[in-house]
Amino acid sequence: MIEVRSLTKTYGGATVVDRLDFRVEPGRVTGFLGPNGAGKSTTLRLLLGLDRPTSGEALIDGRPYAELADPLRRVGALLDADAVHGGRTARGHLRWLAASNGLSARRVDEVLAQVGLADAADRRIRRFSLGMRQRLGLAAALLGDPAALLLDEPVNGLDPEGIRWIRTLLRGLAAEGRAVLVSSHLMGEMAQTADQLVVIGRGRLLADTGTEDFLHRHGRRRVRVRALHPAALAELLRANGLTAEPVTGGAYDVAGTDPEALGALAAAHRVTLVELSVRHDSLEDAFMRMTADAVEYRAVTA
Repeated sequence: MIEVRSLTKTYGGATVVDRLDFRVEPGRVTGFLGPNGAGKSTTLRLLLGLDRPTSGEALIDGRPYAELADPLRRVGALLDADAVHGGRTARGHLRWLAASNGLSARRVDEVLAQVGLADAADRRIRRFSLGMRQRLGLAAALLGDPAALLLDEPVNGLDPEGIRWIRTLLRGLAAEGRAVLVSSHLMGEMAQTADQLVVIGRGRLLADTGTEDFLHRHGRRRVRVRALHPAALAELLRANGLTAEPVTGGAYDVAGTDPEALGALAAAHRVTLVELSVRHDSLEDAFMRMTADAVEYRAVTA
């Protein structure tokens, strides 16, 4: 179990994490989302004992990280793939981590194979690509076969094959009963990977819910319709007071109706339709709408 209770962190006069409460349950992948500056990285650092909370608690299995006797066996973490000594080999880096927690050298070879780095085990890390360093960071997180995982942007630098691989890996780890917390800005990946979403903005909890429930609550549903004669369709929608947004190819996205009613309306007025379908917002659309007031740095579009 990963748990934060009324967690607060201030730096000077700025509150970065503000009375945050959530739990990461075993057997689930929990996506940790929020705009830049929302407090995600600080929360992960607090959970791993790299910073001390101003108030509240950050707990792994009911204890602060500093009180865990064998931390690598309890929680694996990937915060920064570049935080490694470039002169070491991949095998050498993992061996000293293993020795520090009483893990066998055999386990090092197992995780190197698991993340696809067996053939690069004796190469210097400075020669690794970003994607290879990400894989090495994941190997370190998995080294102690932990029951909990904290991962910050784990697919950063990975190619499409690597992204698919890590998606399958995370879901497999959760299926084994582990608690998996993944911070990411890639909404498409979170939609395919996460069972639960924890969304924060300006340090405060905005949502803690299942992925499907989040989309249902914060995403839009509309009907896309396209006619053989676009002008006739536009007039029909206007005359019936329907809110319609023009999209490419002469189609419209219509809110506040369903495809059956819209199809019947078009048939009654002899407007021939060539497309009638239901569209739902993506997780990115729903996330952007929900966190619009929590964005710290907003660029101006020309």
